[in-house]
Parts: sequence; C-alpha cells; structure tokens
Amino acid sequence: MNFSKMALTLVLGSATAQAFADDSHSTAATSKIAVETYTYEAKPDIEKVIAITDAADQCAPTPVQMTYEDSHGQRHILQYDVMGTGCSNG
Repeated sequence: MNFSKMALTLVLGSATAQAFADDSHSTAATSKIAVETYTYEAKPDIEKVIAITDAADQCAPTPVQMTYEDSHGQRHILQYDVMGTGCSNG
C-alpha cells in the first residue's frame, strides 16, 4: 500500500510540469464535470493534465483535484488526497 502511494505521487508529480501548460480552456466547462474520487483500484486513462489544484496549508492529508483529458479527448476531474503544505518538519 505504501508503494502504491509513492508510485502515485511520482506519477502525479511528473505530470505537474504539464499542469499549467494549457490555460486557454475555460473553467466554466470544467465546473460541469462530475468529480471522480481516486481509489487504488482505479486505472485512470490520463492523456493530458490540464490543471492541479494546490494543497491546503495544513499539516494533514488534504484533497486536491486534477483536471485531465483521456485518450478520447474526454475531460475528467479526479480528486485524491495529498499531504498538506503546513507541516514545519518537511
């Protein structure tokens, strides 16, 4: 289970370089998309990352959302937990 979290973090971390590459899309279009909650069994078809929200400034797991397009051009919003940015010990 710990390996799965590390793998997800690495995958999502590497995808953040592209997260802000496409700012031309309207946020109004993404507000109509249902938010999917990530589970370890999920195998999302992520072709292109559009945006990732910032983690909350607290020292606890906090939800973030990633907007992405799949290989068919469909837009999705995936919600998952990351450690917040408010921890003073790293």
